[in-house]
Amino acid sequence: MLEVKGLRKVYRSGSREVEALRDLTFTVDNGDMVCLVGPSGCGKTTLLRCISGLLDPTGGDVRVNGKAVDGPPPGMAVVFQEYGRSLFPWMSVRDNVELPLKQKKVARSRRRELVDEALDAVGLTGTESAYPWQLSGGMQQRVAIARAVAYEPQTLLMDEPFAAVDAQTRADLEDLVRSLWKRLNVTILFVTHDIDESVYLGQRVVMLSSSPTVVQDELIIDLPAERDQLHTRADPRFVELRTRVYEQIQLAKKAAR
Repeated sequence: MLEVKGLRKVYRSGSREVEALRDLTFTVDNGDMVCLVGPSGCGKTTLLRCISGLLDPTGGDVRVNGKAVDGPPPGMAVVFQEYGRSLFPWMSVRDNVELPLKQKKVARSRRRELVDEALDAVGLTGTESAYPWQLSGGMQQRVAIARAVAYEPQTLLMDEPFAAVDAQTRADLEDLVRSLWKRLNVTILFVTHDIDESVYLGQRVVMLSSSPTVVQDELIIDLPAERDQLHTRADPRFVELRTRVYEQIQLAKKAAR
């Protein structure tokens, strides 16, 4: 589904160069949920922008379904961290969720269906006429997720989408994403700086080094498919896996000093 090979990104400003990504290589299979985790400032957002076609890489290759990415790929949706900036405050919840479907030229009756289904899936039925600024942060992020779901993507990129919400809301949104992933059979690449979140959500965790970034290690998350916030996080295996990821992140930080 998704192949990143030898990806490199260098930012240039006059004579100054900053190498953000050095040589990133990994794959995400169809229908998988893979989490990317790494130290702060390691280039996670840069990587996602290259994958989504929003940023041209300096070198290397990104392919979706075997086709090179040279712009936003069809069938791919992105949920950003800053939900406040990704929603239009002058548009209702319905209009925000419907907007990409209009650009996709989906028929009006089908748009209404998709919006209703997406809002129901994220628990926001009844908020259609509200405006984003009238909703809590967690509800606004649900609107952003609903917009991505309504688009019927094959691939969903999520860039630290829960970083700006409180711990209880974060737990609810984590469970929401896992339930949507299973229901929709969508491929998800989830970027986070939260080690526990990466282990709780993913089938696999890809750990990144400090910038300039390479893949430092990969870990299969062999926890049960059915997970919940109480029992999964208390599972001794969860603690072991979390410790492994934490150790790699600490090694990445030390290597950068």
